[in-house]
Amino acid sequence: VQLQASGGGLVQAGGSLRVSCVASGRTFSRYAMGWFRQAPGKEREFVAAISWGGAVTYYADSVKGRFTISRDNTKNTVYLQMNSLRPEDTAVYYCAADPHNTIEVHIHEYDYWGQGTQVTVSS
Repeated sequence: VQLQASGGGLVQAGGSLRVSCVASGRTFSRYAMGWFRQAPGKEREFVAAISWGGAVTYYADSVKGRFTISRDNTKNTVYLQMNSLRPEDTAVYYCAADPHNTIEVHIHEYDYWGQGTQVTVSS
């Protein structure tokens, strides 16, 4: 599976942004998907994850209530809708694919990674 993230950009605090991740291959629907982020000088951290069919989602406490993960298996795409953005959300956002239909928060559980898309939130 190859992943291509896009949709990042510069937004003011309080604004919204949606990042997308398109997967190649015919088995996208058999992967749980996750979003992670990495700010400068910090470790990569879990943001959100979604199960194969989209019925189960899970969020980091820092984004719960502000971010929404979703997927469209007909388009091989997973989305992260980010609302009420804060300067501390500034990071490179990565999508990742996990071949097990479980919600995972650890980096090592994900087998495939996209290249990342930069999200910058100005105060």
